[in-house]
Amino acid sequence: MATIKIKQVKSRIKCPATQKRTLDALGLTKLNKVVEHEATPQIMGMVAKVQHLISVVE
Repeated sequence: MATIKIKQVKSRIKCPATQKRTLDALGLTKLNKVVEHEATPQIMGMVAKVQHLISVVE
């Protein structure tokens, strides 16, 4: 499958706990950190949930 790079661009402060857990599940713990995942439906669903905090580079 295709891989995508996900970068956290906004702070997780004052976000709901579910969004914080989603960022943790994606492996994003710090601002400007970049992780690489396969573009599975599960990962894309998590990306959609926190799209206001991250940017995606395909």
